[in-house]
Amino acid sequence: VAPMDWVTLVSLLLPAAAAAVYKQWIPNTNFETASNWDKGRVPCANDVVHFEKNKVVSVFVRSPHELTDMYLPLNGELVLASGAGFAAFDGSWDPGCDSGATVRFADAEHHAWFDPTLWQAVSPEGELEPSGRIFSVDEERVPCHYDDVIFQAETSFRVNIDSSQRVIHLRSISLMGQELSSPEAWAGYLQGPSAPLQFHGNGTLQVTGTSCPDKSGCVCGNTPDGHRICSALLGASGRQCPALTCQSPLQPLGHCCGVCGAIISLDFTPDFDLQKYQDRLVQGLLSQPKYTGVQMAISKVHKAQTLLGTIFRSSAPFIQIVLIDDAAGAQTGTAAEQLAADIIEDIAQHGETLGISSGKMEVATGSTFSGQVGSRITAGTVMGLLSSLLLLGGILFLYRTGKLR
Repeated sequence: VAPMDWVTLVSLLLPAAAAAVYKQWIPNTNFETASNWDKGRVPCANDVVHFEKNKVVSVFVRSPHELTDMYLPLNGELVLASGAGFAAFDGSWDPGCDSGATVRFADAEHHAWFDPTLWQAVSPEGELEPSGRIFSVDEERVPCHYDDVIFQAETSFRVNIDSSQRVIHLRSISLMGQELSSPEAWAGYLQGPSAPLQFHGNGTLQVTGTSCPDKSGCVCGNTPDGHRICSALLGASGRQCPALTCQSPLQPLGHCCGVCGAIISLDFTPDFDLQKYQDRLVQGLLSQPKYTGVQMAISKVHKAQTLLGTIFRSSAPFIQIVLIDDAAGAQTGTAAEQLAADIIEDIAQHGETLGISSGKMEVATGSTFSGQVGSRITAGTVMGLLSSLLLLGGILFLYRTGKLR
């Protein structure tokens, strides 16, 4: 009996259910966060606290504070934890606050929803996910339409939700320690006093309570705001993509900058399961010692289709796999390219059982490889294709001669 190959083994070991994706907002507007103050420290007893009069803000206060004076905004809120509060400084000596100053609360208006540097992947409990071997293209670093969003408990925040989309769909939102996972619960929260202080901009957040219904995955949905994502990302890095050493850098869909390595595009059948396939690649190939420095992004994406120069209004989804590695100089991307070749070879052998009909590989050296998986061209297929071409040619001839309008 032939030994069981790694594809079959991993298939038996891994669950079929797709895991939910949780993304947590990083900044906060808490009173005790030092970076929220212009002096880089939390106000102390001798200080005068100054909130800008016309700045809308929500501020969570964890503990009691003594202050000399405090100027509040015209529109805002202080959310007090149990035992928190403010008292007037009695003038006694405070060893940690020798000289008083005016300490101003920083402007929180610039924190944008579509800034990928302000989000991090977490577990359902809010624990930071390890970096691991899987990364996301830039558009998918921001919450996608079926993701769960977490704002940490006992934190306040203010986020700009300006968007090119009228509605930003999400599966759920957790904030102030409560999870809102239905349209009704979210609509109720929006009627409360805090929502207008926490969210501003022309976009509208909509909680659907539904997970991705397709086992082959769902498109993220952030492409209409791709320019906002890249503008925020490149603005944080000096508005320049990093210089690349590879011969022909690749541009993944949904990514702001080119990469060295490889991109694989997969066409799939109704049998394809994205989560299972990702797990198979991680366990069977990516975990091998020779690929220690390689990272992978895999997701369903859309790309406009063309035929004879005509662009279709709809687009066909396919699976994009992006492979990069941590090698330097002339070796940059070589391990990623070797892994891509191994994936293509495995697809040639097992693609039909995996629900993959064809795969195409592009590498940063400028070469490409593509192949059809699990298909055979029979005489009937050839005759059918010839008949279709003859029919199309006949129609084109009649149209050009004016006999067909």
